Amino acid sequence: MKISKRDALTWFEFFAMLPEDEEILPHQQELIDATLAQIESAVDARHAQLMAQIPGLKTLQNRTDYVGDDAHFPRGCCSCLLGTGLSAVRKTNKCNIHCKFCYNYGELDRQPPIGEGFFEIGGTKFRVEDIDLLLSIQKKPTGISYVYLEPFMEIEVYYPIIRKFHEAGIHQHLYTNGTLATPENLRALGEAGLNELRFNLGATNCADSVIENIRLAKQYIPAVGIETPMTPEFYATFLAKKDRILSTGLDFINCAELHLNPNNIGNYAGENLYMARRGYISPIFSRELTLKLMRQAAQEAWPIVVHDCSNRTKFARDLNLRAKEGGWFGASSYGCEFDRLPFEAFLPVLRDEHFAFLEEEPLPAGYRPGDIVL
Repeated sequence: MKISKRDALTWFEFFAMLPEDEEILPHQQELIDATLAQIESAVDARHAQLMAQIPGLKTLQNRTDYVGDDAHFPRGCCSCLLGTGLSAVRKTNKCNIHCKFCYNYGELDRQPPIGEGFFEIGGTKFRVEDIDLLLSIQKKPTGISYVYLEPFMEIEVYYPIIRKFHEAGIHQHLYTNGTLATPENLRALGEAGLNELRFNLGATNCADSVIENIRLAKQYIPAVGIETPMTPEFYATFLAKKDRILSTGLDFINCAELHLNPNNIGNYAGENLYMARRGYISPIFSRELTLKLMRQAAQEAWPIVVHDCSNRTKFARDLNLRAKEGGWFGASSYGCEFDRLPFEAFLPVLRDEHFAFLEEEPLPAGYRPGDIVL
């Protein structure tokens, strides 16, 4: 069903007015699916055009795209996309700044604690002294990632567990906004065996102090990079400070396609959105900015890897993880983060006269606005 943009808008305006507890009927779901498919197809075509303009574009076994020296491609991403996935370690339930793209926006003060002396791995609570037992029983992961808000708020509690996994030969990377990094704690992380540190440079809109902390981190940690949701604010400020950032000696930039959940979607009201493979909902601008940055990086031969960590990459990640877990053919945990589709969020793109569907056809009988849909 190649629904027209006009018909799609009419129906989505109707769906947006429905009570949240009203059931979506099968014919209505077909109209919803057709609309989302039309938007995504148009977005895919725009992505293809932009990718065709990137010289030297590479793929990691068709699972993600990047430009730059293969030697700088982050091993943590290799673990995610080729190995046993992201074995996440959670500890710190607090953050010292508030970002409008944060998945916990508006509820940072309500994040549950992991517990004094505990780390959460795979949904289970462990003390550092339990790690030897864990490693002796279960298969060693290819990589560990330290996630959950801002680890540097209590970074000293991480050193023993990093040391433990380092002794086991497991690649480890950690995320930070970079504001609390110091020569002392960066040195301690390096001595404990952290392999990779990723700065969310967009969290401070490329603050000069954080840029200098990236430079400092390279003295102590083997691989240092940026991992940031791609937004217009970050894109503009990054380009304004590009030379200073590249001079830090960083290894890579992971350009994350910003995806939205019920916490942060309100911060992007009015933006053109699309839904990728019936999973993540993202502003259309996000991956387009990534592809423009990759084109510039390739044209100017930046001495780093710029990685397109897109929704397609996340789709591949979950397929890989389920396969490594022994899942059935086609199994994946990738999916939508909304219990009910936020219809009103798609009205801006359907009202945008500059956004066109690739192909349109009249709706069949029974699906037209004004018909009784059973």
